[in-house]
Amino acid sequence: MPSNLVVRVKASSPEIQEGLAAIAAELDLPEEFPAEVTAAAERAAAEVVLPDLDRTDLPFLTIDPAGSMDLDQALHIERDRRGGEDVGYVIHYAIADVAAFVRPGDPVDVEANRRGETLYGAGTRIPLHPPALSEAAASLLPDVVRPALLWTIRLDAEGTTTDVRVERARVRSTSRWSYVDAQAALDDGTAGPGVEVLQLLREVGRLRERQEVARGGISLPLPEQEVDEADDGFHLVFREQLPVELWNAQISLLTGMGAASLMVGAKVGMLRTLPPADPRDVARLRRVAKGLRISWPQDMDYPDFVRSLDPTLSQHQAMVVACTRLLRGSGYAAFDGELPEQTRHSAIAAEYAHVTAPLRRLGDRYAGEVCVAICAGTPVPDWVVAALPGLPKILQDSARRAGSYERAVLDLIEAAVLADRVGKEFDGVVTSVRDDETAGVVVLAEVGVEAPVTSAQPLPLGEDVTVTLATADIATRKVAFTLP
Repeated sequence: MPSNLVVRVKASSPEIQEGLAAIAAELDLPEEFPAEVTAAAERAAAEVVLPDLDRTDLPFLTIDPAGSMDLDQALHIERDRRGGEDVGYVIHYAIADVAAFVRPGDPVDVEANRRGETLYGAGTRIPLHPPALSEAAASLLPDVVRPALLWTIRLDAEGTTTDVRVERARVRSTSRWSYVDAQAALDDGTAGPGVEVLQLLREVGRLRERQEVARGGISLPLPEQEVDEADDGFHLVFREQLPVELWNAQISLLTGMGAASLMVGAKVGMLRTLPPADPRDVARLRRVAKGLRISWPQDMDYPDFVRSLDPTLSQHQAMVVACTRLLRGSGYAAFDGELPEQTRHSAIAAEYAHVTAPLRRLGDRYAGEVCVAICAGTPVPDWVVAALPGLPKILQDSARRAGSYERAVLDLIEAAVLADRVGKEFDGVVTSVRDDETAGVVVLAEVGVEAPVTSAQPLPLGEDVTVTLATADIATRKVAFTLP
């Protein structure tokens, strides 16, 4: 279930650039890698030892945003033929083997533990690992042999998992696709290297989407937000995810669920968890839907409502972003010998683990090592076992920083978009009210923004209102409305 909102800023305005610099300073975001970390990464890249198992016979492909260099995953799918019949699918999913380059306690490991994850926002990224690894030696770039954790997952004809295992192998990607190009190839029937795998990805992705509906899971099709600069000011636009992005995400989810089943069975590892949604949060989202003029029948549950949203409509895109509030209780549960009380991820409606993005998330390296050991029938490495108890806090702290960064960039963008409209009126709905009833939050139907609102009289919770923009300050990233 994707949970990160990508924000791209296409603006050279000094105010915007100063605002982004201020955010980096306020949050004490990591800067350039120290020299000793870069040197250690370069040594590791030069000294890597490839696994004995050679699966370069499989023509893997990668699918990522255009221009990406930190390629965590490479995919191959084939039909599972037995006795002359197609009985399902075999998915080979190669994941960058970061542990082949990073040793416990070395400078790259220490720095990665300090950073926790790659930070995205404002069209830039602050990487978890030095580029010598994340964009070169460890990345699954095309036409080069790389060490990988190779997942082999078998599905039946309905898309249900029948077997899952992972082992170290050397692999080679033979074709590199952007999401846009992959979708175009599927839409117009283009032939070429990897197209058959893309076609099977569409089949499997659709089957897994049906499986998700059946088990009560939800995938949020989070849009990318872009702020463009024009002569008449700043404009906020959304780019919805393409179908191939969602099908690709289903493969990652499938792998994470398989990893969780291995770790739960062995009673050692680390899960990504999320408790059931608080009914009060769901009620608040119903008020947001009303403010955005989106129908949500009382007899429709939350998963079905999310699936009813049309990501091509701006109001629905804003609603998807608002739905991320139900992810706020997500966390990590590490265990060794006894399962935690909470093992499920309620949005996925299954047990789940992060294992498919080790170049960008610290915890994936550790969870991947656990699964390799389980499948090999060997003890989990001591360095992994020793790290497990402290990992959830490291990952939660880095997630909070990533969330603060994302929120600050969004606040900056919203202030920029509204800066020249102070004093103007907007239609919206009050979605929450403080105890004194004179302050709360309003959602604007026109621009999909939610912001503080105050009034001399009690605010009408859940009702339509016309509010006046009182403040839109780029320097402070503050937007506020008043209800006359």
